[in-house]
Parts: sequence; C-alpha cells; structure tokens
Amino acid sequence: MSDFVRGLRLWFGPERVRDEGETPDYRFSLANERTFLAWIRTALALVGGGFAVDQFLPGLRWGVRVGMALALLAAGALCALRAVNHWVRCELAMRRGEDLPVSRFPMLLSVAVGVVALAMVVVVLFGWAG
Repeated sequence: MSDFVRGLRLWFGPERVRDEGETPDYRFSLANERTFLAWIRTALALVGGGFAVDQFLPGLRWGVRVGMALALLAAGALCALRAVNHWVRCELAMRRGEDLPVSRFPMLLSVAVGVVALAMVVVVLFGWAG
C-alpha cells in the first residue's frame, strides 16, 4: 500500500497511529494537537473571510468579488485538509523517532493570503465598483 493511501487511512482511523513505533511523551502529542487546532482555526477564518467578501462587498464587480471569495474559500479548504495531514505525519514521525516533516504549505498559504490582501488593497484604493 502506498504511503499516501496509508496516510489517508490514518485520517479516518487515527487509532492506527498507535501501531507505529513507541508512544512519545504526551506533551508532544498534545502540542501536535494544538498545532492542528491552530490550522483549523486558520481554515475557518479563511472560509469566513471568503463568505464575508462575497456577501458584504456587493458593490464590487462580480468577477473581482467572486475571485477573491473563491481564493479565500479554496485556501480555507486546503488549510483544513493540510491540518489533518500534517497532524498524522508529525505524530508518526514522533512515534518513529524521526525528524518532524517539513512543508511548503505555510509559504503557499501566506502567498495566497498576501495576493488576496493586495487585491483588496487595490480594490479599496481604486474602488472597482460593478
């Protein structure tokens, strides 16, 4: 079974994580869970921001409004999916005594949010009304 499929199965059956390696200090597992929850809060904020842009900025051109809303909603969805993936990968690494996994996702998320924020600055400054 590929690592991807195996990791995906752990999303829905996290008790299987216990089959790997040794149980780490519970403080590390709790820190991993807090990180997961922080990613979920970020995902919820992005989804809320996407809905806010769509619902509370009706004066924007349709394409601009929908584009910014969809970018935020997509970032929120990816962030939520990445949160569980990162939790599983980190938990497995701790149990195996390996280095924690690195990820480019924080950089990609930052760039996406930065691009949407710059687009909103342009909209505020130049008022792209529909």
